[in-house]
Amino acid sequence: MSRRAAALKARGISVVDFGAGEPDFASPAVAVEAARRALAEGFTRYTPGSGLPVLRAEVAESYQKRYGSPWTGAQTVITVGGKAALFELALAVFDDGQEVILPSPAWVSLPEQIRFAGARPVEVATSVEDGFRMHAEPLLAAVTGRTRAFLINAPCNPTGGVISAADLRRVVEFAAEHGLLVISDETYAQFVYDGLEHASVAALAAEFPETVVLVGSFSKTYAMTGWRIGYVLGPPDLIPAIENIQSHATSNPTSFAMVGALEALRHGAADVEAMIAEYAARRELLIPRLNAIPGFLCRPPDGAFYAFPRVADLYRPGRQGSVEFAELLLEEARVAVVPGAAFGADDHIRISFACSRAELAEGLERIAAVLAD
Repeated sequence: MSRRAAALKARGISVVDFGAGEPDFASPAVAVEAARRALAEGFTRYTPGSGLPVLRAEVAESYQKRYGSPWTGAQTVITVGGKAALFELALAVFDDGQEVILPSPAWVSLPEQIRFAGARPVEVATSVEDGFRMHAEPLLAAVTGRTRAFLINAPCNPTGGVISAADLRRVVEFAAEHGLLVISDETYAQFVYDGLEHASVAALAAEFPETVVLVGSFSKTYAMTGWRIGYVLGPPDLIPAIENIQSHATSNPTSFAMVGALEALRHGAADVEAMIAEYAARRELLIPRLNAIPGFLCRPPDGAFYAFPRVADLYRPGRQGSVEFAELLLEEARVAVVPGAAFGADDHIRISFACSRAELAEGLERIAAVLAD
């Protein structure tokens, strides 16, 4: 869909892009200037494979201050984006014949990373009627003698679904009792709405130090997607394995990008607050208008910057399934969305509100007009 949308744009055709999974904001100026200065000063050589020690230490300290977690810089690895952190974790932790409990719908790379490592994803459904919230009991009911870990992405891409602190604690307690891991992908941790408090495994790390692993990223939080800086924090016996894998895979994250990330962490809070406030305003604009289109069912996402409406009532001969429906919207409405089939939910499409309010309004008008016809 992205390629087809780009081809239309290259022909001079106006396309409203609801597919982009990245912030439409500039990276913090302090990060850009720090990276520029590092380049100018020749900071372009290898760094330690696990990342700059000062960045590792300050990432760990940020979780210590907010959640009281026990992690130190030595239990932190800076990675080439959050995706690399998750992939390296999969290689370090999962083995042939094992199972990994994964709430579904899920980000497209998660089940594939599990399979690549030889394990099998066991997908546990969440529902649009419940706002795609993740609950402990269905996750625990999926455990078998082959289970190795729970992999939880909350807030979730593509649904915006979250897990409560109580449910997260229940999962972690169970995992600790049975020698399992809880891997928490908290890439969208800052993106929560309506006064909701994000539930982080960092708050449980001191109590369950051998059980919880946290993955985070600068990409979404600081609008630094192209910088490719993420991180993982976890048990001391796991971190060396991730360090070894990363050493062979990438040598180290990009030197000057880490300098920029450090400045974003230190001085980028105001940029993040302004960005989240704008996303909240876009969410308030988007959801009522989506639900006003006959055939759409969309609960306000608790987190992230995606709406994940159910659109199956609009399927017809010639547009059966989310792929054909997305093709219809692109070809006739000139609006790009992501088919829900990519995330294991063919009754849905994903709409990113990482675009301006004017673009949201224009795209929704185009969709409504085409479906009315």
